[in-house]
Amino acid sequence: MDFTNIEKKWQKIWEESKIFEADPNDKKKIFITVAYPYPSGAMHVGHGRTYTVPDVYARFKRMQGYNVLFPMAWHVTGAPVVGIAKRIERKDPWTLKTYKEVHKVPEDELKKFSDPHYIVEYFSKEYKKIMKKMGYSIDWRREFKTTDPHYQKFIEWQMKKLKEMGLIRKGTHPVKYCPECQNPVGDHDLLEGEGVDIVELTLLKFKIDDSYLVAATFRPETIFGTTNIWLNPDSKYIKVKVGNEKWIISKESYENISHQKDIEILEDVNPKELIGKHVKNPITKKDHPILPAEFVDPKFGTGVVFSVPAHAPADYVALRDLKNNDDIIAEYKLDKEMLASIKPVPVIEVEGFGELPAKDIVDKLNVKDQNDPKLEKATNEIYKVEHNKGIMKVEEYDGIPVSEAREKIIERLCKEGKADKLYEFSEIPVICRCGANCVVKIMKDQWFLKYSNEEWKNKALSCLNQMKIVPDEIRQNIEYFIKWLKDWACARKIGLGTKLPWDKRWIVEPLTDSTIYMAYYTIAHKIKEKDHEELNSEYFDEVFLNNPDEEFAYWYPLDWRLSAKDLIGNHLTFHIFHHSAIFPEDKWPKGIVVFGMGLLEGQKMSSSKGNIVTLSEAISEYGADVVRMFLMSSAEPWQDFDWRKKEVIGVKRRIEQFFELYEKIDEKIGLNFENKLEIRPKKFINKWILSQVNQRIKNVTEALEKFQTRKALQEGFFLFRKDVDHYLKRVKPWIELEETKEILRYVMKVWVKLVAPFIPHIAEEIWEKYGGNGLISVSKWPEPKEEFIDKKIQKSEEIVEEVIKDIKEIKKIIRKKPEKVHIYISPKWKYKIYDMISSSDRKDLGTIIPKALSEIEGDKKEIVNFIKKSISEIAKKEYVGYIDEYKVFKEAKDYIEEEVNAKIVIHKKPDYDPKNKSKMAEPYKPAIYIE
Repeated sequence: MDFTNIEKKWQKIWEESKIFEADPNDKKKIFITVAYPYPSGAMHVGHGRTYTVPDVYARFKRMQGYNVLFPMAWHVTGAPVVGIAKRIERKDPWTLKTYKEVHKVPEDELKKFSDPHYIVEYFSKEYKKIMKKMGYSIDWRREFKTTDPHYQKFIEWQMKKLKEMGLIRKGTHPVKYCPECQNPVGDHDLLEGEGVDIVELTLLKFKIDDSYLVAATFRPETIFGTTNIWLNPDSKYIKVKVGNEKWIISKESYENISHQKDIEILEDVNPKELIGKHVKNPITKKDHPILPAEFVDPKFGTGVVFSVPAHAPADYVALRDLKNNDDIIAEYKLDKEMLASIKPVPVIEVEGFGELPAKDIVDKLNVKDQNDPKLEKATNEIYKVEHNKGIMKVEEYDGIPVSEAREKIIERLCKEGKADKLYEFSEIPVICRCGANCVVKIMKDQWFLKYSNEEWKNKALSCLNQMKIVPDEIRQNIEYFIKWLKDWACARKIGLGTKLPWDKRWIVEPLTDSTIYMAYYTIAHKIKEKDHEELNSEYFDEVFLNNPDEEFAYWYPLDWRLSAKDLIGNHLTFHIFHHSAIFPEDKWPKGIVVFGMGLLEGQKMSSSKGNIVTLSEAISEYGADVVRMFLMSSAEPWQDFDWRKKEVIGVKRRIEQFFELYEKIDEKIGLNFENKLEIRPKKFINKWILSQVNQRIKNVTEALEKFQTRKALQEGFFLFRKDVDHYLKRVKPWIELEETKEILRYVMKVWVKLVAPFIPHIAEEIWEKYGGNGLISVSKWPEPKEEFIDKKIQKSEEIVEEVIKDIKEIKKIIRKKPEKVHIYISPKWKYKIYDMISSSDRKDLGTIIPKALSEIEGDKKEIVNFIKKSISEIAKKEYVGYIDEYKVFKEAKDYIEEEVNAKIVIHKKPDYDPKNKSKMAEPYKPAIYIE
């Protein structure tokens, strides 16, 4: 079934009716925003999930009667698009191929991509077209680009406010930096390395002749346990001049170090010629041999490692490997006795480990050699436990915790000129969108946001404390980043964006100009009418702070902000910081929802690697509503989802069957959504379906309030379908009864409303086809009728189904067609015992047994045994009280006979019980005898 024409039809009607254009009125409001896209490539299904979640919520709240604002804009600030334009201009083969084959850009358009502004223009139009095809209920009047002059005036105001508050300073700081773009970079600027931190290493200088072998480490306190130095003999090393000193480092580390220190290359150094020589320890003055090790990464730190085999698993394993490798020993003419004399030197004591923690963990994990992947786990475990619980056992630092001693040792060594500092990425590689490897650069005269300011941190924490966070466990992450965050480089020299109002050489960086733009949405459609030159700080002070604009006052505070989980440590945290600084407390944001990542057939999606399905392709192949439903049903928003073609096809078939079912039911009873349910049902099965439907309404509503889109679809579509199918089977003999018809019309009307936020095009079509009033998108959301929800009725039908299932299982075992099936109902005294147990707080046998024996007549042993058995089983049965099972089974008798293809005899008392089966009957579990 092709839904293309249906989707086009309703998209046109929605646009013409302007039902998603939201203006202030007397209704309660919901203001929801999602991270605006950076339009530098085609939208893929991962983007589809990002923008469908808020749309589903917006549609749901709109149907609940809220005035909902869901706006959209385009984030084009920064250097990525400039880097793309440069690569296309120089005809970079990989970039041209990616944009032709992955992003599907026509050849004649691609020629124009040497202009970064054109790239932005092209893809923002493409994004808008696809968003409309997905049926997003966006107020497009408020659309803007972050390069629009009106918006730039707003950013200027924001930056001026923060500077006036003393929250922006000029200084020196390490930043992620692209040497090609000559610009600091943030996560949005990267192809690889998003979320990677900048970490501080200590450089320790080991004297060798007139130079120093400089080793980089996170653990300078372990220098007391040094036994040797490691070099990678297959890497290239150089001698460089740093100040008045000569350092020996790996050639590959030069690029990073050169952006942090004045450094001059003097000559190449052959590491193989250094193997076997000795260096002097800067603190212990001991001599240590230089040895070969393949685990040393020349790209990280300096490519020089000092060895502490007592506390570093990699060192312990490398030393063990070397001692057992006669070929390497011979190649480098190493002295076997010298190697044998190298013993680990313990300098840290840690609870739970012996004298040599590195050996303990290597033995525990059975690490085989330097290439064993378990070595990284061993290293992480030891480093963590020694940092948190380790106690120094050396010289003047004896008895001091490792974390405290580390700072003292760094300070001492740096002061004595025996150490220096180096900044490095916590993981490599970090690659800019231009394709260049990034480095850590010490930026001078750089502008920084003072996120280290304690007063500002406390305000941000206060803001967080009054927010709803979905899922709630993310709250701790945000709190961690608020407390941990250091000063942030907020400006750059190259890229698109707003210039710093007080220093035009600098451009506000992307994450800084996307923190409070939600406020701009409230006035974006009106501000376009003004001359941007008139928009000074006084104007924005008036609109947002002194005499708030009507729209801002109505829509703010922002109710929900949705963004990806990899932006918790920057964008979402900045969002809280900036709101808490600039706006009064009653305008602080109220909620955050975090998204998981997207997979494609089990693999991480990556535009740069071509591992994506574009949203345009998905819509063309399956239809927008199919894409929407799959994305919402495959995982909860904060979980990672996996786009799998086979499952998408399955969802498409489910929607087709849904559509077809309405047509079949209409043929049978004539659907009409104008009617309201007036009657009170008499038949049990009609009471059951009403109970089920209203329970589903309640469950779907509660799930959507918590952004549990998967749970909402499970309840509102898949389980609802199961209920409807079961009801149609049960009600077959009475399908022509007016009571049944009216209830079925009500059920189908509720159902289409519950799925409308998820598959809005098909829902609108069904709604119109069967007489719904107006547009379903703005119709009233179903409210659960508590008087219809009856746990006993639900349990009753469950009992019937379980009996049918049991009979079928018995038939399989006996392998013959039964003449009669006898069903024995539980005696009332067993129900009394269930009541006693369920009303007892502690389920105490000592209390329940005497009470039961005094109130119930019968075999005392049988009563006691039943109590003991029931105490452990009653919870599994979800006991809801006494049910007249005889009445339930009498009404369901014809249905059961049809299902099991046998005559059913229901016994209230065991008047015929040749096999004494009735004794096995329990509440909710009748006994069965087949003859």
